[in-house]
Amino acid sequence: MLLDARQPDAIAAAAARLAAGELLALPTETVYGLGARADDDAAVAKIFAAKGRPADHPLIVHVADAADAELFAAELPPVARRLMAAFWPGPLTVIVPRKPGVGAAAAGGQDTIGLRCPAHPVARDLLIAARALGVAGVAAPSANRFGRVSPTQARHVVDEFEPGLWVLDGGDCEVGIESSIVDCSRAHPVLLRPGVLTPEEIAAAAGEPLRAPDAQAPRASGTLVAHYAPRAVVRLYDTEALRQALAESGSGGRLAGGLAVYSRSVEPPQGVLSRRMPAEARAAAHELFAVLRELDGAGAAEIWIELPPLDAAWDGVRDRLSRAAAAFVGL
Repeated sequence: MLLDARQPDAIAAAAARLAAGELLALPTETVYGLGARADDDAAVAKIFAAKGRPADHPLIVHVADAADAELFAAELPPVARRLMAAFWPGPLTVIVPRKPGVGAAAAGGQDTIGLRCPAHPVARDLLIAARALGVAGVAAPSANRFGRVSPTQARHVVDEFEPGLWVLDGGDCEVGIESSIVDCSRAHPVLLRPGVLTPEEIAAAAGEPLRAPDAQAPRASGTLVAHYAPRAVVRLYDTEALRQALAESGSGGRLAGGLAVYSRSVEPPQGVLSRRMPAEARAAAHELFAVLRELDGAGAAEIWIELPPLDAAWDGVRDRLSRAAAAFVGL
């Protein structure tokens, strides 16, 4: 069921759906999420079942504001509060100690929990309306089958799941890739997943450098080696290697009819399905998943992608592409 968020009763109907313990796909500024009330473990279990997601792979809980974050947090460490003040509402998730007895399923059984306040106006209106019905927060991973390409349009969600799922249509997602995740549960902040915020921006707000993940880092959403993958095989090339591979495929190569290319600076041979990658990192992030879905839907057997620049602004895009390609290593 597709609900147009512009219709007068859509937000109220969606909030009632969440309050009843049912699933709802909702827009955020990053990607569409598959949501359920985070304070109801039985409702959260429906997310894992619908996605085919392992129950120990934690979800992010979306809250209306910092006050609601305290309903799930045993404490909000000072560094978490600084990051929340700087980036909420927005594309940043903080991992903090979880309040005992609350949100265990959403946390994947861990004693930490990921919290985010989204900036999308429809998501914010929904969270406020749901809060009025007793819903403290909404657990919502991306609204796709586990490990596949995240959705940035309501139609992507409809295409992903069986009929019957309620989808609140709030238009295209502005950011286009998932939030940055920072672990604030230990002595120093650790960047677990990059997004459109650069490490320098996050560190400046945190007041100290970000550490790299280690063996003691909590599990976090979207950090498996292989993730965000289309059905087509994804292969990443630096600029010169892509030119060479295309030259070889263009001279009677093996992929003449089943190849798609996504690049900034390499022009593929005539007849090869292609899309031009934007030169600016945020623009590329905005369209990345939609382009992967488009090329996949066009029947490409393989998608060849030019590696993004090494600049930190591209970290989020580079992360998603490397995980998409990892699903096909060795093929």
